[in-house]
Amino acid sequence: MKATRTLPYAWYADPAVLRVEQERIFARTWQYATRAELVAEPGTMTPTWAGSLPLLVVRTRDGDLRGFVNVCRHRGHVLCEADTRRETIQCPYHAWTYTLDGTLRSAPRAEREGAFDPDALSLVPVSVEGWGPFVFVNPDSSAAPLADSLADLPRLLAEGGVDLDGLRFHSRAESDEYAANWKICAENFLECYHCAVAHPSLAKTLDVSEDVYVLEHEARLLSQYGPPREGDTVSDSVSRGQFHFLFPNTVVNVMPGRQNLSIGPIVPRDPERTYRFLDYFVGEDVDDDWLRGFLELDEQVGAEDRALVESVQRGIGSGALESGVLLPESEQLIARFQTLVLEALGE
Repeated sequence: MKATRTLPYAWYADPAVLRVEQERIFARTWQYATRAELVAEPGTMTPTWAGSLPLLVVRTRDGDLRGFVNVCRHRGHVLCEADTRRETIQCPYHAWTYTLDGTLRSAPRAEREGAFDPDALSLVPVSVEGWGPFVFVNPDSSAAPLADSLADLPRLLAEGGVDLDGLRFHSRAESDEYAANWKICAENFLECYHCAVAHPSLAKTLDVSEDVYVLEHEARLLSQYGPPREGDTVSDSVSRGQFHFLFPNTVVNVMPGRQNLSIGPIVPRDPERTYRFLDYFVGEDVDDDWLRGFLELDEQVGAEDRALVESVQRGIGSGALESGVLLPESEQLIARFQTLVLEALGE
């Protein structure tokens, strides 16, 4: 098979392309938002993002999970910027106040405005669903169920030994924004062709050789699998590493060994800046020594990946080349990702 061309490099730095991606990709797909425990009780709410669109996930008084565009219908102020618990949703700009189901309850001086219609000014709803300890959002209020997008992911995790219901939240890893386009961050995640060279510590832990490291994709789920090189396999409950990408931007990581899973979104801030975080979950079989080594390795790999994607952005942004090439076998998941991008953009 011959190598294939990448997307045009101009697409990784053009604000107009990102605007179209927001409209046709991020505004129409399911993305990881937060962990379920943050919105477990009535009145709890947490802000999140779907691409550049600010969203708010809320637990109503009746116990329903609801999602809204996190923007006041009055003058566009962001409503909530931190996890909180309240009886209402109130804008800090002019005190427009909404009930937890998004209905506009009051607006100062509204009674003086004859044409004021509060019924037409409810918060804009979005789709929100839980899956195990996770919450996902989709700006499309009439989106198909989350299960359709997850596809075989729950089964694959279970078959790999992950007990989703037995996981507990450990910590969130959040760092400065990456100086790279979101697609570069996604494409870096979608191949381990670079792992032996760029991640020597990971390659000592995980077998990343081409004969055993497996790449698969089905619809919008792109997956990688790798066995451990060594370890106490007698007590290990997770037999191999699993690294899944749910298009367009949710990553799910499982390392071989004890019960563990990390999940998080790749969020575009502007054409050459990307925000990321990972929520780490672990099981009861995780001891302090294993956890320490696991987190240290993940932090090191993350730092190495930051250097890689930021260097790629510098190269792409230089204008030296119009595009690159992909190896059809080793980089097949990137090719699939780029196909999904093209299909979404109508190209």
